[in-house]
Amino acid sequence: MTIKIIINGASGKMGRTTVAAIANEKELQLVATSSREDDLYGIIKKHQADVVIDWTTPTTVFENAQVIINAGARPVIGTTGLTPEQIELLSQQCKTKKQGAIIAPNFSVGAILMMKYAQDAAKYFPDIEIIEYHHPAKLDAPSGTAKKTVSGIRDQGSVNRPIPIHSVRLPGIFAEQDVIFAGAHEKLIIRHVASDRNAMMPGLFLCCRKVMELDHLVYGMENIIAANG
Repeated sequence: MTIKIIINGASGKMGRTTVAAIANEKELQLVATSSREDDLYGIIKKHQADVVIDWTTPTTVFENAQVIINAGARPVIGTTGLTPEQIELLSQQCKTKKQGAIIAPNFSVGAILMMKYAQDAAKYFPDIEIIEYHHPAKLDAPSGTAKKTVSGIRDQGSVNRPIPIHSVRLPGIFAEQDVIFAGAHEKLIIRHVASDRNAMMPGLFLCCRKVMELDHLVYGMENIIAANG
């Protein structure tokens, strides 16, 4: 089955990387690109798109997601900045329409494993701090990955105290995160380093395929990896 894809925000750095990488993907067909000035709803309808990948901005992503769902396509959202309340509203919208959607603060498989291992370590080391490093052009701080790491640790229930997040924005860095655990006489650091935007592509394209099977919204690529076995 060929999956028709639109990339929204294709002129940005992540968008350009995705446009180049999708050319090598079987089953995924790039039918259009769009930017802020375009009629996203009209483009979706014109090309009968199955999936819209959103790489826009925190200020526009919620509206974009609503447009995508209302137009009958499935959003795969890499843009960070959605609030829990907005995610819940989008989830209800998908539930009503029985339509798939994926929101992923990070599409890197290595980053997802870093978050999983942090949950395991937190059972034994409740004193935790996070340092996340990104390039100066990143618009949000803390990063969505850092916040998702904290929520994942809290969900497994062994840590109730605050988990500080320290954000670093410096040139020469793409995306890195240290989750630091401390005990009485030892320290454990779980580190993930992505050196290039292409680190996100395998996970992104996995989500583009998986969203076609969904009838609801999934938040976090760790849930897609778990379902994929």
